[in-house]
Amino acid sequence: MVNTSKKLSRPRRVRLGLIIILAIVLIVVFSFFGYRYYQKTKEAASPDAIEQAGSVAENLGQQAGQGVLPSINPQSNPMENAPDTNPMSKTNPFSDIKTNPF
Repeated sequence: MVNTSKKLSRPRRVRLGLIIILAIVLIVVFSFFGYRYYQKTKEAASPDAIEQAGSVAENLGQQAGQGVLPSINPQSNPMENAPDTNPMSKTNPFSDIKTNPF
């Protein structure tokens, strides 16, 4: 007779059980050490560190732009007196016709 059931043999069930138990143990161990690492890094970071990082970033930005970029007047617009170069604005032959208001 042919065994058509999908049951695993005893050695395979034991091996599968050991793999599952090992995976659970590894997850618990990694979680524990990850939590401990997180707690140590959380304690090591002081509240002043964020403020110091922000001020350092501002200083680097100011130093990088010194002497390299020209000073820009924020109220100047170079395209203020630009000519109309749109070819489609003059092509409508019906622009002078009154439209029906209804």
